[in-house]
Amino acid sequence: MEIILSQDVANLGFKDDIVTVKNGYGRNYLIPKGYGKLATDSAKKVLAENIKQRAFKEQKIVADANKIADAIKGLDLKLSAKVAEGGHKLFGSVTTIDLAAAFEKAGQSIEKKFISITGGSVKALGKYNASVRLHRDVVVDVAFEVVAE
Repeated sequence: MEIILSQDVANLGFKDDIVTVKNGYGRNYLIPKGYGKLATDSAKKVLAENIKQRAFKEQKIVADANKIADAIKGLDLKLSAKVAEGGHKLFGSVTTIDLAAAFEKAGQSIEKKFISITGGSVKALGKYNASVRLHRDVVVDVAFEVVAE
């Protein structure tokens, strides 16, 4: 079954992608939740026309995303966290929420759902990497360090 996605779906595709999924997944989950619609011939033609009209706007969005990416690359992020005595293990963990707050303090507003920490959540002191998806074509790798309070 072919579906035209109405919004980004994790591990499946981005908005306006045409994806092939199993019938039950499309009929029972994607379409009722509003994540997609059936990809008929007429819907594909309408999608092609919309994509053609949006191409110019897309260039501006990508340019803005690249500006933000350059600003993020230059940031030196240090996140402070409580640490157990005599060790490097944290009380709790550093997650995408903490990274989003650090970006906010640095003047860049990035939603936590667009940030993914390499290896999941951080539970020890040290240097780590995260990837930030600003656009489907613009993904930035950011290094950050977790230090003791």
